[in-house]
Amino acid sequence: MADTKEIKKVLLGPLLDNNPIALQILGVCSALAVTTKLETAFVMTLAVTLVTAFSSFFISLIRHQIPNSVRIIVQMAIIASLVIVVDQILRAYAYEISKQLSVFVGLIITNCIVMGRAEAYAMKSPPIESFMDGIGNGLGYGVILILVGFLRELIGSGKLFGITVLESVQNSGWYQPNGLFLLAPSAFFIIGMLIWALRTLKPEQIEKE
Repeated sequence: MADTKEIKKVLLGPLLDNNPIALQILGVCSALAVTTKLETAFVMTLAVTLVTAFSSFFISLIRHQIPNSVRIIVQMAIIASLVIVVDQILRAYAYEISKQLSVFVGLIITNCIVMGRAEAYAMKSPPIESFMDGIGNGLGYGVILILVGFLRELIGSGKLFGITVLESVQNSGWYQPNGLFLLAPSAFFIIGMLIWALRTLKPEQIEKE
C-alpha cells in the first residue's frame, strides 16, 4: 500500500522546498528556450510532467529485473519511447505549438530532471510513489516555466496566450513592449530573480560555504 506521507512529500516538495530548477538547477536550457510564450510553457510543462511520471512508474515496475550494468540504457529507452509518443500526439493535435517547441520536445529524453528522478528515485521506490514523484517534479519544473513565460510574454509583447492584455502604442494604446524580454538572456535574469526570491523566503536553501 502506498505511503500517504511519502506521496505528499514527493508531490509537494518539488514545488518550493526542492524545486528542480530553483534549487537543483536542472532543466534550465529548455526553460530559456520555450518560455517566450505562456502557451508553449504550459505545453512543455505538461509534456515533461507526463514523461517524468510515466517513465518513473514503468522503471519502478521493472526495477528488480534491470541488470545494474544496463540500467541507464533501459531508462533511456523507456524515456525515449514516451517522448516519441508525446511528440507524435503534439504533431497530430497541436501542430503549431509543436513547431514552436521545435526540437525541445525531443530533447526531453536528455532532460536531467527526467533522468535524475528515474535514477535517484524510481530505481529505489515503489511504482505509485515513483509516479507521484514524477508528477511533483514535473509540476515543480512547470511552476518556474509558467512564471517565466508569463513575465516574458506580458512584458515582451503585452500579451498572454496570444491575447492582447496591454494595448501597445502602435495600436493607439499606452504600453511600449520591451523586446528584450523576448530574447533568451531575459529568462536568465528572471530565473535568477525567482531563485533569489525563493531563497530569501527559505534561507535554509542557501548553500553553506
